[in-house]
Amino acid sequence: MVIIKRDLEILKLVYRFKFCLGRHVSVLVGFTGARACDRRLKALTDSGYLARKKYLYGLPYLYTVTHKGRILIGANKRENKIRLEQINHDVRVIDTLIHLKAQYGFSLDDMESERELHIKDGFGTRKHQPDFVFDHQGKKYAVEVELTLKAKANLEKNVRSNYLNYDKQIWVTGDNKVLGLLQNFANEYANMEIIRLEEIKC
Repeated sequence: MVIIKRDLEILKLVYRFKFCLGRHVSVLVGFTGARACDRRLKALTDSGYLARKKYLYGLPYLYTVTHKGRILIGANKRENKIRLEQINHDVRVIDTLIHLKAQYGFSLDDMESERELHIKDGFGTRKHQPDFVFDHQGKKYAVEVELTLKAKANLEKNVRSNYLNYDKQIWVTGDNKVLGLLQNFANEYANMEIIRLEEIKC
């Protein structure tokens, strides 16, 4: 196949988030319709640049970048391991990206995924990073999708880190206990915004 600019955009997008669903690619790469996107994803898969696989019942195919695709875009050649327990969270992260991108109008060039933030950290002790960050009107935003309850101290540690490092932090959750904790933290950390998961339309 003849590789065009949009193909490179697809591969880079999928690589940034480890995987994408077809609907994520369709919106974020700017296809006019799902059918045209599906055809291009199939061509990239048939040519060995993408792999697609069903991981969870009821969830569409996940697309990942193959070794051949990573070489094409000059990315790390190591294969990304998909953690089953993390898939639902990661899908919601990309849904949230689409929702906030439409709301704020930032471009993909103005955001960094958690994976990219960890790469910038380099080797050494792995520290917490938001699910993604973006720039808007001169301010830096941290975005966190929290679907399951974790220890209050750990959650507050992440909230405090975002408070110190970003102008604004946006938290997304569908868990009522997490929501209660975040609402309490918002009384102390003034840069917080909380969005209910059901408000994320994608």
